[in-house]
Amino acid sequence: MNKKLLLLMLVIAGSSAFSQVSIGITIGPPPPPRVVRVLPPSPGPEFTWVEGYWYPVGHHYKWHAGYWTRPPYPGARWVAPQHDGERFFEGHWDGERGRREHDHHWDRSRDRDFREHDRGRDHDRQ
Repeated sequence: MNKKLLLLMLVIAGSSAFSQVSIGITIGPPPPPRVVRVLPPSPGPEFTWVEGYWYPVGHHYKWHAGYWTRPPYPGARWVAPQHDGERFFEGHWDGERGRREHDHHWDRSRDRDFREHDRGRDHDRQ
């Protein structure tokens, strides 16, 4: 009897040595998108409009207003972020040259993005 008990304890101890514990924190789906009634005029034919969207920052969502931008390469198309009810999927650029992740630091690049307050400035003209 003692050998069976010892064997059972070894099996339980051995199997628990390979077990994993996972703790996840979810913040749920984002709020509904804000509505843009009228798009600002395009600054040029090479620009693409990216609709505004919510994206997670820590334990909450932050609104990213819509804007005109140049795609990372010709022919790239914007794939909007989405939430499937359980997981959030980041927005990204996709096309013949592959997927390019969105970098929120790009949004401050005056050579790439165009904001309404830039209208009339020649920063993107060569």
